[in-house]
Amino acid sequence: MNPVPGLPRTVEVHTSEEKGSDVNLAVHLLHDAWSARFDVAVVVSNDSDLEAPIRIVKDELRKPVGLLCPHDGYPAPQLKAAATFVRHIRDTHLRASQFPSTIVHNDRNIVKPSDW
Repeated sequence: MNPVPGLPRTVEVHTSEEKGSDVNLAVHLLHDAWSARFDVAVVVSNDSDLEAPIRIVKDELRKPVGLLCPHDGYPAPQLKAAATFVRHIRDTHLRASQFPSTIVHNDRNIVKPSDW
């Protein structure tokens, strides 16, 4: 029986894609650590998929990896446990580091959304 009469029971998904940004970050973190390209790394994320590469860099390659939490909540417990240190990005610092509301590029105005 259909839970809501007149509405479909399924939906069609036209696209489903991963950006791969967590994989790219993990690969570059590991590559840069093995290549000795940094003394201390900082990861700005709360994606628990990054726990393993952070732990490998910290525990096996003996390089400190900090975690910057990009929101007011708590960092993912797995990331907090893996990281050498954890800091929160304060709203005041985030606002102070943004581009102006309007940027002119190639004679075009690029406008930042008002909710940013």
